[in-house]
Amino acid sequence: MRQLGLVIALLIGGGIVLAQPAAKEDYRLALPEHKGQFYWPMEGFKITQSSAKPNANEIGLRGRDASGNLTFLGFLFLVPEHPDMNSAACRDFLLREDQKADKTIKILSTSELARPAGLPVAMAAYTNRNRDGSPHYQVRGFVAAGNLCGDLAFFSSKPISENDPELKRIFSGIEFNPDYVPRFRDVALYAQILFQNHLYKGAAPLFEKCLAMVPPDGAPFPSAITAARIMRDQAGMSYGIAENYKKARSLFEEGVAKDPVYPMNYYNLACADAGENQLAAAKAHLQQAFDRKANMIRGEQLPTPTKDDSFLPYKGNKEFWAFLEKLEAAK
Repeated sequence: MRQLGLVIALLIGGGIVLAQPAAKEDYRLALPEHKGQFYWPMEGFKITQSSAKPNANEIGLRGRDASGNLTFLGFLFLVPEHPDMNSAACRDFLLREDQKADKTIKILSTSELARPAGLPVAMAAYTNRNRDGSPHYQVRGFVAAGNLCGDLAFFSSKPISENDPELKRIFSGIEFNPDYVPRFRDVALYAQILFQNHLYKGAAPLFEKCLAMVPPDGAPFPSAITAARIMRDQAGMSYGIAENYKKARSLFEEGVAKDPVYPMNYYNLACADAGENQLAAAKAHLQQAFDRKANMIRGEQLPTPTKDDSFLPYKGNKEFWAFLEKLEAAK
């Protein structure tokens, strides 16, 4: 099973473009099955890593500025064991946990940044030691309500302070909306981060959930039909890679019924067939896929079966492999 390149639109739309500068509106985090959104205004940084937990309770971003001297780490997460947190309680809880793990942490200051609109940001500045003994400086801001917490941290090998003008501007601009209801884009982005991190079992049901959430305009995709096609592709691939072939097959069979002209429904059924050693069915579905190749999403092409991991185990089957090569020759 091969991932379609157009799914990268999710990342652009959601702001998670690795090693690319992010605009102000890009830093918005939400969980797929819990209310709440965490936002901070920041420019001139490149996102280098995104992460999410399969239990749908945590999403995070890491990045650095152009100089490479300042790194950020932002998280939105649930703390189920603390259902009535405020910003200060979130800060104190996490710092206690960090100090248990790192005995070199030295708290320099704690404070609260009050804002006319929005929850206060509980601040902390501290140092710890790298493995070589050199100091590492951190400034963190926390916002929380109920059991939901946002944590934004900046790291540097040089002294930094919550009073540095740019950091103060960023922390002052934090927005935390505990009543925000996650939308299609949020759930799709979370699922895609899991997929990118090879957490397919967690990604699959979230991509499937997205099928029922596609907005009328399909944003951030060009249309609703394109969004639905990509979500089905991603859901089925995730189930298939996780070896839940029955679920993958069910999704693609439903896709054939609802969208019979789309070739990837048939191609992915062929992948599921191959996973179950049903080569006759795989040949039939591949033929149906290639018969409909003109209906691929704009900018995409049918995958090359002889390079697809789903079919490589059958390279020694001369009849099947010759069939694949014939399909490709006519592509």
